[in-house]
Amino acid sequence: MPLFELKMPKLGESITQATIIKWFVKEGDTVKEDDSLLDIATDKVDSEIPSPVAGVVTKIFFRENDVVPVGDVIALIDTSAGANKLPEEDATPVKSKTEIPDKKELTHTADLKTEQAEKPSRFYSPLVKQIVQKEKISYEELEKIAGSGLNGRVTKKDIIAYLENRKVVVESAPEYISLKSSPVQSSAGDEIIEMDRIRKLTAEHMIRSKQVSAHVTNILEADVTGIVNWKNKIKDEFEKREGVKLTYLPVIIETTVKALKEFPLLNSSVDGSRIILKKKINIGVAVALEDTNLIVPVIKNADMLNITGIAKELNRIATSARKNSLKPDDIQDGTFTVTNFGTFRNTIGTPIINQPQVAILGIGTIEKKPAVLETPDGDVIAIRHKMFLSLTYDHRIINGAYAGAWLRKVADYLESFDQNRII
Repeated sequence: MPLFELKMPKLGESITQATIIKWFVKEGDTVKEDDSLLDIATDKVDSEIPSPVAGVVTKIFFRENDVVPVGDVIALIDTSAGANKLPEEDATPVKSKTEIPDKKELTHTADLKTEQAEKPSRFYSPLVKQIVQKEKISYEELEKIAGSGLNGRVTKKDIIAYLENRKVVVESAPEYISLKSSPVQSSAGDEIIEMDRIRKLTAEHMIRSKQVSAHVTNILEADVTGIVNWKNKIKDEFEKREGVKLTYLPVIIETTVKALKEFPLLNSSVDGSRIILKKKINIGVAVALEDTNLIVPVIKNADMLNITGIAKELNRIATSARKNSLKPDDIQDGTFTVTNFGTFRNTIGTPIINQPQVAILGIGTIEKKPAVLETPDGDVIAIRHKMFLSLTYDHRIINGAYAGAWLRKVADYLESFDQNRII
């Protein structure tokens, strides 16, 4: 019978194995091409695996929570009509289940009072588990670490960053950082809503950023009338030619990159007492998902792209983020982040730095406003398109003069945009 071997796919250059999170089919099920078969996960990203062929699932070799090397056959699909199962003599025993470590295995502590401790609420890759065991990170600590991977998955970089920050906090943080908030009493009629896991991880990530970096925000208003007129003039022709809509964001990202080249300290990270100036300029873009959670995919080597290239890459990563189909490389190695709260018609915001970066640019909505313009015949009042830009930066290494000069440079570039530019 014609049997198709479904193999564990490779989800990135450095990925050698993946964990089966959930099977959507069982042996004997009939599937169509592109039907969802299973969810798999690595320490960087989750992925849903569709069926490459139509047929009957005759054998599943691994169970949920099994860790499987890339390239191993995980199931067989009979592509002949009417087939339902393998001959008994061809059946291959199901491989042993690899259990998720329970609370006792993760903590390596002797004070657990039960042999059947609660399992972790999320998946941890074998590499992360090795680091956890070596560094003796407790179960409670591990569950609180914010993950930068898709859906809050904890990566190797997250663990290393946590260990560095934990050391800094223990050695030098003021006592109040470790204090918990005072209990809040509920009253009759109050509704109690438990935070979901992603919300808890987000909260932890934000608190950690505030503890690590000394946050300061500068704000200014830029006149972007020229960009608005230019976009309105070419947007239809651009969409027809390139197949994607032209927004203001690619122009702002291009301008951001141009200014970062002149002020490289904003494209860096802090490692203890060392400042690491990043050679590459990889722009993270905050994307809001339908479930109100947030993810920050990255435009790699943004300094090598023009407005058209940025627009296409921005469309790709935003669409992939909302379809939950980002690749591991799409969310790694950002050096500077842009967040566009103007999408929600908000004018000003003070975003929190996306660690381990040292700055983040917030973009407000564009509004028509009366403004005083200087002309050869004197001052006049005119209607202009204006927007607020806010730069939150790490005051440990960036002072107000440097940050203010960079933000002014961005505004100058936007205000002097060539309305006759051809792309």
